Amino acid sequence: MMVGVSSPALLNLIIKRGRSLVKMAHLVPTLSSPPPSPCPALPRSAAITTTTNTTTVAAGMSKSIPDQKRALRSDVRKALKAFSPALRAQEDLAIQNIVLNSSWFKSSTRLCAYISSQSLREVDTGRILGEILKSPDDGHQTQVKKELYVPWVEDKNSNMRMLKISSLEDLVANSMNILEPSPVDANGNQHEDVMLAANPVDLFLLPGLAFDRHGRRLGRGGGYYDVFLKKYQKLATENNWNQPLLVALAYSVQIMEEGMIPVTPCDVPIDALVSAAGVIPISPSALERM
Repeated sequence: MMVGVSSPALLNLIIKRGRSLVKMAHLVPTLSSPPPSPCPALPRSAAITTTTNTTTVAAGMSKSIPDQKRALRSDVRKALKAFSPALRAQEDLAIQNIVLNSSWFKSSTRLCAYISSQSLREVDTGRILGEILKSPDDGHQTQVKKELYVPWVEDKNSNMRMLKISSLEDLVANSMNILEPSPVDANGNQHEDVMLAANPVDLFLLPGLAFDRHGRRLGRGGGYYDVFLKKYQKLATENNWNQPLLVALAYSVQIMEEGMIPVTPCDVPIDALVSAAGVIPISPSALERM
């Protein structure tokens, strides 16, 4: 089976792997997150090697990396569409409980998190966002006062900002019916841009289409998160801040075997993955902090 080729067999493999991963409670990580790197364009003939259970595929003998990514995205979207609503709701509950009860979430003070979209079939973040925005003196799970930054798409050229909100009422639906911060808050003030904030972000909660246990992440093709994360990692380095923990949330059908996700230097690896089966720490930073 060629990596990235859309087929019923690969779709069945994704679904089969997903169902088995729900039952798994412990996975072994091996990849660490590298510092930000430039993103040179890769020629279509450039040779890369990816490994599945039985197959090693060179790019010169297979599809280009962009074509492999498009094919895998198509397969994962089909798997998500076939994923039963009951199981999705079960995993949403389990994933959010894991995050909310974790020490690394409770101790974080500044977070960037995505606003889940039901139409995109993303892991639900509603309870997590609500918990972040609650006052710590109300007897809720959060142990310290938190600040929340959420995505605002600036243009169609992969430029995205993370803007601070203090209430879910600060959100409005964009042209794609995805919630984003309104231009100004309820008091008419501009939302603070995280790139201009005086203090660093501790934790990013990230979406995506596919992930593996070695930190690879496949987004939806716009490049918004990869571009933004590289900018923020550079900012953290320039200010001598600790790098934020990059944690992705995934349904079981989104977790791939090693080698199934093609990557380029532009793709930012994650530090950890949270599924209904538990937390998968990947980078040395995640192993230390989670």
